[in-house]
Amino acid sequence: MSARSIRVAVVGAGDFGRNHARVYAQMQRAGEGVELVGVVDTDGERAARAAAEFSTEALRDLAALAGCVDAASVAVPTVEHARVGCRLLEQGIDVLVEKPMAASLAEADQLIAAAARHGRVLQVGHLERFNAGVMAAMAVVNRPLYFEVHRLGVFTPRSLDIDVVYDVMIHDLDIVEALADAPALEIRALGIPVVTDKVDIAHARLEFASGAVANLTASRVSVERVRKLRFFQQHEYVSVDYARQDAMRIRVRQPGPQPQFDFEQLPAKCEEPLLGELRDFAAAVRERRKPAVDGAAGRRALELADRVMAGIHAHAERVQLGAFVPPQAG
Repeated sequence: MSARSIRVAVVGAGDFGRNHARVYAQMQRAGEGVELVGVVDTDGERAARAAAEFSTEALRDLAALAGCVDAASVAVPTVEHARVGCRLLEQGIDVLVEKPMAASLAEADQLIAAAARHGRVLQVGHLERFNAGVMAAMAVVNRPLYFEVHRLGVFTPRSLDIDVVYDVMIHDLDIVEALADAPALEIRALGIPVVTDKVDIAHARLEFASGAVANLTASRVSVERVRKLRFFQQHEYVSVDYARQDAMRIRVRQPGPQPQFDFEQLPAKCEEPLLGELRDFAAAVRERRKPAVDGAAGRRALELADRVMAGIHAHAERVQLGAFVPPQAG
């Protein structure tokens, strides 16, 4: 590998994989030291279409990548993340694996161990970490006490092999855990299937060791798109709009019965979060450093998602057993 160019491939040519290939091709055209060598998919026709669209090659299998690429994005179904990721790491290839990083914590540990054993970079695709609004909020966080997060989307036939918790809520679990900077001690959750046999809408309440509390709602069956995060800390709160990639800071200048507030738009340079993510991956590969979202961070988000799902199952069992007692009116 030269000091200037990183040879990359994309494994998986579905919606996520095509986006990775598109951004790598954009980086290549812009002279950002990235060369998109090829696309791999078990569906040869799909790989060929993606390769033609982004002016690269359709490669036959993972073995074809050995010695030909320095790094690869893994955008295959979640159940294949560990198998594909470990195979690439064993071939000496640095890996960015889409979220959730694996189908289980045991498989996540396999990926982390393989990366350590072979001295490879392992990054997890929590791209909202590279949202300009989130990065602006990260810069002003100061012992937050309360989080409120809503991530609602209209139904699309995508990622229906996993529950909404692993599909989209995991983004917010990752960000809230990073902002709280403390372990979650207690999690209560509920969720239901609506149009699939998986959980399509979920709500979770997390209590952290710092004393912070977070309420998160995620849905993939909403009639509107909402992607917002708010957190409250002493004498102020910060509001992040993921879609607009902006952040507003509201400070209490004068407390009391007639409070006065100061409103500050936090500086944020908007760009496609996936571009920021792949730039960070390429830089980590080139500089041999830890990426912004490494395997340990991806594992923590997966563990939180597992605990939310355990809470959902426990709630469902209480309801089925008649053990759920609603609060009394009055």
